[in-house]
Amino acid sequence: MTGPAIRRWDPETALVAALVTCVSAVSFLFYFRHGGLLLYGDAVAHINIARRVFDSRTPGPLQLGTVWLPLPHLLMIPFLLSGWMWRTGVGGSIPSLLAYVFSVAGIFRLVRSVLSFRSEPDAAVRSAAWIAAIIYAANPNLIYLQTTAMTEPLYLALFIWAAVYFSDYVERAADHDPQPASSSLAKCGLCLFAACLTRYDGWFLAAVLGTAAVPMSLRFGLSGVRLRSGWGKFVFLALTAPVLWLAYNAIIYRNPLEFANGHYSARAIEERASHAGVAPHPGADDLPVAGSYVLKSAELNLAEGSWQKLWLALLLAGVAISLLSERRAWPLLLLLVPLPFYTLSVAYSGVPIYLPVWWPFSYYNVRYGLELLPAFAVFAALVFYFLGSMVRSFAGRTAVAAAMLLVVAGSYASVWRAQPISLREAWINSRTRLALESELAATLRKLPPDSTLLMYLGDHPGALQQAGIPLRRVIQEGNHRTWKQPSDPEGEWELALANPAQYADFVVATNGDPVAAAMPSQSLLPIAAIHVNGQPAATIYQARPAAR
Repeated sequence: MTGPAIRRWDPETALVAALVTCVSAVSFLFYFRHGGLLLYGDAVAHINIARRVFDSRTPGPLQLGTVWLPLPHLLMIPFLLSGWMWRTGVGGSIPSLLAYVFSVAGIFRLVRSVLSFRSEPDAAVRSAAWIAAIIYAANPNLIYLQTTAMTEPLYLALFIWAAVYFSDYVERAADHDPQPASSSLAKCGLCLFAACLTRYDGWFLAAVLGTAAVPMSLRFGLSGVRLRSGWGKFVFLALTAPVLWLAYNAIIYRNPLEFANGHYSARAIEERASHAGVAPHPGADDLPVAGSYVLKSAELNLAEGSWQKLWLALLLAGVAISLLSERRAWPLLLLLVPLPFYTLSVAYSGVPIYLPVWWPFSYYNVRYGLELLPAFAVFAALVFYFLGSMVRSFAGRTAVAAAMLLVVAGSYASVWRAQPISLREAWINSRTRLALESELAATLRKLPPDSTLLMYLGDHPGALQQAGIPLRRVIQEGNHRTWKQPSDPEGEWELALANPAQYADFVVATNGDPVAAAMPSQSLLPIAAIHVNGQPAATIYQARPAAR
């Protein structure tokens, strides 16, 4: 039996995308006007990594670094060619804005496709799909985050569409229809390829989907050239991105796991903090505690106070329904993949999550809870669909829909009243950094416009961004041959650190960075010092007597 053709961009899906585009545009304009695009230090770093691929003393793909995966930076580059888009951060926001629209369309399409299952969607299915899309799209934290250069919105879009195509594959495999099944599996592989080049979450997702796809093929006894072709493409695409990244690290850094255990990795940062006497983060080497922090961060991104318990109940009820009553909906369980991934990351990979309601009562990586937003949205919609199917009258179904929308409105109203927690996280952690970078940028603007700077960009690239100083005028830690380990004796970075006066006009040193560590052996004239509470002091030195 062959199911009906799956229409991916029918008028209803296009309407969803159009409405969400308006939400995306309005929220972007709001946060742009209120200075919200560059609050996250990671967003500033992403933008400047992408910028220095073409604006650097040593431009090229090696400027992409190692810890962060390259796809988000590559997508930003065309927009960051504009100096204005670089300085304002707009160029980094555009991929996130587009990803948000596609992810909402994906949520709508996923729910409608799974629940209609070989038939045209009826009013109940369409209503459930709309509710899932509303829950996802209207989330205040996602609305803010999609205006920034953070990688979560892009990954969520790829994650959701991988689930869409995998569910299509399951449906077509159940129908013993190899051509559509093969096509869906190949498209799922393409989404996984992009996801694996966006966040390391994608590597875990690829392993889970690959494991789930094997028994599906065996169960339905599908064979033939078409299915083998789709399976081959899926495996090839799912494996290629991680293999490429491992090879890149092996060649460039002489360590295939440089991103995981190198100097800038999360594990190495935590080890340095431990040596400095900082207590281990909550959940370190403790799976139950790690999982509770991940789940709590998801609840905080959905609601405040008692509303959180209601969302957890909806999630559990939706999971139970997918397992017991709506067995055709089991592919939706893949949306829970972020829970084990982040639990393992917090427990064993040095990835901390700090919550304002639990020890240490702070804000750090709270936004990771948004990775579970697709699961909450879809399983809540599944509960609505199940309850609606139990009510025969139109009035009863309307009441169920109204109750669900009231839960969404009440929860998100509580978030807006308290301010979205991802926005709070960004603002609280950026206040002193922005103050330092603003003062530093104001001082750098006074320097001669053709002068060369020596500066470490791992901490405060936003100062150069605000000042509009091209990165090609800056000697920074990426200006050397990274495969020369532990350092490049002929690299411009190393040479400039040893003899700043020969290579730079001015030196910008921040206490604790490599430039500041090299200054005691130099006899340079300090011309400006910037002190901001909560930040290491920054000092600008005159390296050459002729520089003024």
